[in-house]
Amino acid sequence: MGQEVILIVIVVAFAAFMFYNSRKRKKQQSELVNKMVPGAKVMLSFGLYGTLLSVNDEKVTADVEIAPGTIVTVHRQTLSRVVEDDAAVIDTTATPDDEPKPVAELNGEPVYGERLDTTHVDDVDPSKRKTED
Repeated sequence: MGQEVILIVIVVAFAAFMFYNSRKRKKQQSELVNKMVPGAKVMLSFGLYGTLLSVNDEKVTADVEIAPGTIVTVHRQTLSRVVEDDAAVIDTTATPDDEPKPVAELNGEPVYGERLDTTHVDDVDPSKRKTED
């Protein structure tokens, strides 16, 4: 009898979890629809940013201006989120920590992409140079 009770509790908990997630998703969707007004900065599901110009509920389409004078018509489901003005500014400046560092040296040979110091090339004995066959 104890196993049946545990099974029933698990099924009820699973159903409650599904109901809660469904309500949460509907609430997020309604908030997104309320933010989708003409003039809002939006991001499409494939990563394209633009300004929402209009939404046609009958045809389920939206007109988005992706550049001055360039308007595309997309399906309304591709409008994935509204971009806040603060989030649109991205810092792309490089810092000294971003400089690439060689991973390893291979028997004194340079790592792929590493620049060679060509000032000492003339100091090498010509008989010890490698030939390119």
